[in-house]
Amino acid sequence: MRLRYTRTYFRQTDKWLWLLVLTASVIGCCLIASQQRRDSVDFLKTQIIAVALGFAAAAVISLVDYNRIARYWYLIGGAALLLTIAVFFIGIQVSGTDDTGWIHLPWGGTFQPSELTKVCFILTFSKHLAILSEKDQLHRFWGVMTLMLHAAVPIVLIHLQGDDGAVLIFALMFLVMTFAAGVQIRYFVLLIAAGGCILPFVWTSVLNSEQKNRLAALFSTDDTIAQTYGWQQYQGKISVASGGIFGKGLFQGPRVASEMVPYQENDFIFTVAGEELGLVGCAVIVLLFAAMLFRLLKDASRAGNALGKNLCIGFFSLIAVQVMVNLGMVLGILPVVGITLPFFSSGGTSAVCLYLGVGLVQSVVMHPDGEPYVPVRIRNRAFAH
Repeated sequence: MRLRYTRTYFRQTDKWLWLLVLTASVIGCCLIASQQRRDSVDFLKTQIIAVALGFAAAAVISLVDYNRIARYWYLIGGAALLLTIAVFFIGIQVSGTDDTGWIHLPWGGTFQPSELTKVCFILTFSKHLAILSEKDQLHRFWGVMTLMLHAAVPIVLIHLQGDDGAVLIFALMFLVMTFAAGVQIRYFVLLIAAGGCILPFVWTSVLNSEQKNRLAALFSTDDTIAQTYGWQQYQGKISVASGGIFGKGLFQGPRVASEMVPYQENDFIFTVAGEELGLVGCAVIVLLFAAMLFRLLKDASRAGNALGKNLCIGFFSLIAVQVMVNLGMVLGILPVVGITLPFFSSGGTSAVCLYLGVGLVQSVVMHPDGEPYVPVRIRNRAFAH
């Protein structure tokens, strides 16, 4: 009976999305296992537990009507806001980072509130967009201003914590979600113009010397500067290139074994794939993300209302932006800003929160008309009587 119910459940979800995210997680765990084979820290165990917890939480969330979840947007947004503010009082800095964006958990380990805030932002911002759409306020100046204020809250707070990588993700998610919701182009033109005007201020007063050096290293032709301020990227590009077409083989990469790329299990996990799986393996990972993004867009197109569409687009923007920024960092196109590769990079908080986002999307798929979830088999029996 349970097996039959499970089959019925998955039949009513986006099965391909489940398959894609689980495949990405499995490959990610294999890459993490290879990277840590000479490391005393068990990143793999944490990742497996996080994926299992995240999958279970996503399954539970998918059973609940997303419209009902969104009714409590103020509680969800308030909880995320409190956690973000709590970092200023009890936040810690973990090894390999330059910000105090983590909180110690009572049972051990750490938790990064900004990862949960991303998912909460998708929900609250989607609700905000849906309300403005219903009231025909998306095309009005003050309606757009409320959206900017909404996005500014997490952006400012997380910037003050020093995590400008997360700030970039929030800003780009804001742009994608508002554009997809139908905000008029003229507002984006005004925003870009305003951004151009404050760039000198950002360079002189917002960016610190390390961030400036990371940017300068991207455009420098001096190998000394590149190796000094872009050492991680320099070594990462060598690792990717060393894999050739088919790679050295999983668990066979000599540079992975010697830990030539610092903190390779996190932001630079793609370099493990480059060295050990080669160009073919890297192409498979990129195609995996392309298929995942396609499914999210398809789910958005089938959503029963604006809220459901916004939720799918929000999660699409999170995945798309993080993938582009992460790969840009690894390939030396963008500066290192501490952005992980979704479902692949080591990180318990990130893994769990990404699956929460998957759960929201699956809820949209399973509740196209905002109805409670009832297995198809049970529905058919009810109609038969």
